[in-house]
Amino acid sequence: MRSKIFSFVLCLAYFALLVTKANAQGPGIFDGQTDVGTVKHAGSGVYDAKLQQYTLSGSGQNIWATHDDFHFVWKKMKGDFILRTSAAFIGKGVEAHRKVGLMVRTTLDSKSKHINAVVHGDGLTSLQYRKTVSGVTEEKKASITAADVIQLERKGNTYTMSVARKGDLFVSEEVTDLDLGDDVYVGIFICSHNADVTEKAIFNNTRIVTPAPPNLVPYKQYLGSAIELLDLESQNATVIYQSLKSIQAPNWMLDGKSLIYNSEGSLYKFDLKSHTPAVLNTGIAKNNNNDHVLSFDGKMLAISSGDGGPSIGYTVSSAGGEATRVTQTGHGASYMHGWSPDKKYIVFCGERNKEFDVYRIPANGGPEERLTNTPGLDDGPEYSPDGKYIYFNSVRSGLMQVWRMKADGSEQTQLTNDDYNNWFPHVSPDGKWIVYITFLKSEVAPGDHPFYKHVYLRVMPVDGGPSKVVAYLYGGQGTINTPSWASDSKHLAFVSNSDLLFPVFPIAK
Repeated sequence: MRSKIFSFVLCLAYFALLVTKANAQGPGIFDGQTDVGTVKHAGSGVYDAKLQQYTLSGSGQNIWATHDDFHFVWKKMKGDFILRTSAAFIGKGVEAHRKVGLMVRTTLDSKSKHINAVVHGDGLTSLQYRKTVSGVTEEKKASITAADVIQLERKGNTYTMSVARKGDLFVSEEVTDLDLGDDVYVGIFICSHNADVTEKAIFNNTRIVTPAPPNLVPYKQYLGSAIELLDLESQNATVIYQSLKSIQAPNWMLDGKSLIYNSEGSLYKFDLKSHTPAVLNTGIAKNNNNDHVLSFDGKMLAISSGDGGPSIGYTVSSAGGEATRVTQTGHGASYMHGWSPDKKYIVFCGERNKEFDVYRIPANGGPEERLTNTPGLDDGPEYSPDGKYIYFNSVRSGLMQVWRMKADGSEQTQLTNDDYNNWFPHVSPDGKWIVYITFLKSEVAPGDHPFYKHVYLRVMPVDGGPSKVVAYLYGGQGTINTPSWASDSKHLAFVSNSDLLFPVFPIAK
């Protein structure tokens, strides 16, 4: 009888321990953290709110075979989602197969079904999964090693790992028909692969995204938006603001103190110190879209507003005021994109006779001049800081690619030529670099730049050349439609999207 009572007490104690672990307060955007399985040294997860960075320490024999021992920082989720992080070990470590990465588990039991996108200490990068409780772990190795950027996406029972060395495009591995249940634990983890050792790792750019549902109606229904600031040297981005509404196209003001973005027809000036927006008066222009651009001296805005008809081009003081119409009546839509450095001209994408081309018009109004005339869409024109060139994107070669021409429209030259759709080239203030947004050919038609897609932000030399990825995100329309460089040419502002907003970051209703 005593042995039965003792066993019952042990069971209660074990259950209480599991509850305590599961209810532990999680750092940052996560619900909780726990050591899964048997560990000699308790793990921890610490969140640095300023850097939006996670530091994990953990022990554990392994995540493999029929059970797992490791430290896990998690959030309970249902439905489809995208997990993403940039992970790096601290120090040389002890075991070649120490592990960091992203994980989805059915339970917090060590024998649970799971899938994880993992980078090992020796660089092995793989997708590992257990199909049944206490089943043997299986593995699909990535075609690259030593990945810095890790993404794990769920669509129903299909899980896709996308990984990259920082600056490169993703490569992917996929597992289909893996049923972990709808209600799962998702998060970041660390395992030392040695029960006597504790390892540490840093996680940056950690995001949990809930994507657009298949039945979302484009341009009628919207996901939430986040404004992020990207440090180009470290490639670390921080969320500075979130909204349940659609926020689009941040322009970075010349003084570095504020951004301008559009939302629901209005322009807003966003104070970077207080993290608060204020409506910018644009007078008669009351239905502003995401084609708005600052003059090189920062004193004026060219804006686009569909006030009872096709989009019209205006100018207005960057401090706000009455807008002055620039484009003429009797034409199709006009989308303003760039000022000449001397403020004499504005270049825009104009729809004329069912063709979209690049036009130039005097900033004070007057006759417009057509600069491109090839069939198909030409869009996103923008002057270089020296005024010699206009950069734009064109579908004329098949896919959407970045092009350049002289300011008079001559010598139109293709600068990118890859198997992706590249939009909206923006030249850095120092005139050395171009940032542009890349859509996947498998997701987007060449002439379209929709919301809510997997996209990259890429940077290349101003004269063309090898490109590198500087941001991996879920976004698209409104992410970087307009020039978003800081005046130091070292930072960018952009918009990402998700139906899941995090209270750890500022949120506007």
